[in-house]
Amino acid sequence: MERIYTLPEIDDLARVFWESFPDKKIYAFKGNMGAGKTSFIRALCSAKNVKETVGSPTFSIINEYSFTGGIIYHLDLYRLKDEEEAVQAGVEDCLYSGEICLVEWPDRAPGIFPDDSFGVSLETINERTRKIVTFSYWKDFRIKL
Repeated sequence: MERIYTLPEIDDLARVFWESFPDKKIYAFKGNMGAGKTSFIRALCSAKNVKETVGSPTFSIINEYSFTGGIIYHLDLYRLKDEEEAVQAGVEDCLYSGEICLVEWPDRAPGIFPDDSFGVSLETINERTRKIVTFSYWKDFRIKL
């Protein structure tokens, strides 16, 4: 998937995203600060009818949300130094839990991700416009991290 979108289109894009990739569990989101990672994850959770407030887990590292189909883990690895610190924080437990994981800043610990992880790159085009590109193969995505 490669699309350019604006904020008013984000909810529709989130629904299309889930329809396009329904069987994936681990989604790794790459993008500069302010590229819209958390905003897109908020839209993805909304599309799954998550009732809790979806916010950035920058300080907590891991937020857990319930939805009809199970649990969504929202992880933000920005403050972590390396893979060892990610494992100590419980990130690996989430990644191998079988639940949906939406992970921001995967470049902080790329080696602990399962090979079937799904890469999502978000890029700022301008103040209102973003570009999303997905990568089905983790090894191809890791090269871009």
